[in-house]
Amino acid sequence: MADPAPDMRRISAFLDAQAAESGAARNTLLAYGRDLRDFCEWMARAGHSLQDVTRDGIEDYLSHCDAQGLSRATRARRLSSIRQIMRFAQDEGWREDDPAVRISGPGRAKRLPRTLDRAEVQAMLDAVPRLGRGETERARNLALFEILYATGMRVSELVGLPVSACRGDPQLLLIRGKGGKERMVPLGPPARRALQGWLAIRDNAPEGSPLARLVAGQGAKWLFPAASAEGHMTRQAFHGLVGQIAAAAGIDPSRVSPHVIRHAFATHLLEGGADLRAIQTLLGHADLGTTEIYTHVMDGRMRDLVLNHHPLAGPPQEEGERNE
Repeated sequence: MADPAPDMRRISAFLDAQAAESGAARNTLLAYGRDLRDFCEWMARAGHSLQDVTRDGIEDYLSHCDAQGLSRATRARRLSSIRQIMRFAQDEGWREDDPAVRISGPGRAKRLPRTLDRAEVQAMLDAVPRLGRGETERARNLALFEILYATGMRVSELVGLPVSACRGDPQLLLIRGKGGKERMVPLGPPARRALQGWLAIRDNAPEGSPLARLVAGQGAKWLFPAASAEGHMTRQAFHGLVGQIAAAAGIDPSRVSPHVIRHAFATHLLEGGADLRAIQTLLGHADLGTTEIYTHVMDGRMRDLVLNHHPLAGPPQEEGERNE
């Protein structure tokens, strides 16, 4: 078995370079690290390293991942991580060749995003004010959900909103997304009212109250302070809250997540006639191809509309019945 320590140092150097030069997001770096650590450990058992592994060795590793029952998406992501570090190894002079360059990956299965129709989202909006142990929690919950549906932002972007970006009754919010990329998203009247209601409570929390202590401490920077390591509400906590809202609205919580609300935002915009490029900008997608999946959602809905509501969509009728 080869010593994996040198490769772990090379992986660390690669991650540092990704953070410094490419501005890779923390979650992206963590994913790279997990994938490459698994690859490194497999290579060590096989007697290989990043400096000498061949194309056949990489393909053997991918076969090993397949045999473990890993999904197509996970295998595609691991190959992407290997490609990145092999390109880096060649650029840094660790190797003269790139053994991963000609390997074709498993690709990703095309799955339509789960979403909700407008009535279901409205039912959740109606349910939000009923959830919470007091006025403070109810105002916070309403602001969270209204802003999420109004902007379609990612859950990490929502819970990590700095309070400074939300002052002055803004009609636009500046969002810092993946890789530190910034974008502007409009904020409609209901979301602005909910935001101002929450800010009034947040800024005037009674001295000595739990909220006042959060605002005075590590949570001072954040719109939604919480007793977490980061000082703001966690993604897991918000995911649980969305499930509670769904249940209160009479919707199966397993169908709903913050990302499903993001999909609903995009789908409802498209249904309303919004341009696909505009939706791409609002969602912060780097590639229009990622946004185009919503057209498939629309295709399905249009097909259902015709099959269920067109006058000729019912069972065949006799000539006499048609003329009655």
